[in-house]
Amino acid sequence: MSSPVTGRRRVPITSTGIVFLVLALTLVAGAVLTAMSGRNFFSPGNISAILTGTSILGFIAIGQTLVILAGSLDLSVPYVTSLASLLAGVLMAGQTSNIVLGVVVALGVSALIGLVNGLVVALLDVHGFIASLGMGLILAGYLGTNYKGSAGSAPRDFRLIGATNIGPVPVSTLIMLGCAVLVILLLRRTRAGHHLYAVGSNREVARMSGLHTATPVVMAHVLCSLLAGMAGLLLLARLSVGSPTIGSQGGYDLMSIAAVVLGGTVLAGGKGNILGTLGGVAIFAVMDNVMGVMEVNPFLKDVVRGVVIVVAVAVYARRSAGQRPPRFQKQSLTDAALQEAR
Repeated sequence: MSSPVTGRRRVPITSTGIVFLVLALTLVAGAVLTAMSGRNFFSPGNISAILTGTSILGFIAIGQTLVILAGSLDLSVPYVTSLASLLAGVLMAGQTSNIVLGVVVALGVSALIGLVNGLVVALLDVHGFIASLGMGLILAGYLGTNYKGSAGSAPRDFRLIGATNIGPVPVSTLIMLGCAVLVILLLRRTRAGHHLYAVGSNREVARMSGLHTATPVVMAHVLCSLLAGMAGLLLLARLSVGSPTIGSQGGYDLMSIAAVVLGGTVLAGGKGNILGTLGGVAIFAVMDNVMGVMEVNPFLKDVVRGVVIVVAVAVYARRSAGQRPPRFQKQSLTDAALQEAR
C-alpha cells in the first residue's frame, strides 16, 4: 500500500539565503582560525574592526547594486570617492563651521557625475561599462593633474563620525545600514524601484509596456555616485585628509562588483537585492579580517577572493539552469520582475 501524498512542496533556498548561509560558515571558520592564532574573533575590538571594514565597501556596493539591477555598470566609483574626500577636505579646511558646505558640495558634485553617467547610458545608448570607464579616466586625469598628494583637513567634530562607536558598532556602519534600508524601501515599495527591476529585466519590453526607461537608469547612476561620495566623506572622517588615490588604491570598483555578484545579483540586470549585497560585503570583510590576523600574503588574499567569487557564480548558474520556467500567468511586467528578483 502506497503512502498517502502529503501535498507539501519543498521550498527552494533563495540566493540571499545561500549568501547568509555562507556568511555563517565564514564566521564559524573565522572564529576557529582566529582562535588557533591566539586571538578572540568575537572580541568587541575585532567585531568593531570587521564592521568598520563593511562600511566603505558597503556604501559603494549598495550603489553598484542599483546600476547592475538596471542593466548597467559603474567603474567610476573609486574616483568619485577620492574626489569627494578631497573636495570636502579642502572646503572644510579644519573648520567646524565649514562642515555643511564641504558635505553639500562633495555630495552635489558626486550626484552630478552620476547624472552625466546616467544620461550618457540612457540617452546615448552607451553601455555603462564604457560610459563609466570614460568618466573614470576623466576624473583620474583631473585628480592626477590638480592634486599631487593629500589635501584639506577634516575638523575634529567631523572626524568623530569615523571614530565613534555605539558599543562594538561603529557609527559609520549604522549610517551605511540606514542607507541600505532606504534603498530597500525604494526598490520594494516605490514605483521607481519596480520600474528599475523591469528595465533591468528587459529594457525593450519595458519601453513597449509604456515605461520611461531612461528615468530608472539615470536614478540608479545618480544614487550610485552619491553613495560613492558618502564613502569618500567617511574616508575623510577616518584619515582626516582627502586623498586623490584612496579610492583606486582600495579597488572599490572591482570589489563592489564582486560583492554584488557574490550577493546573488545577476550582472545582466533585473534580479537581485540589497540584502544579498550586504551579505557579500560582510563575507569579504570577515575574510579580510581573518587573513589579516593570520598574516596571509596579500597576493594570496586576492586568490582566495577570486576563488570565492567563481564558486559563488557557478553555484548560482547551476541553480538557475536547474529551475524550470514558471507557467505563464497574466501579470504586469513590473510585478513579474519583482517576483523573480525576490
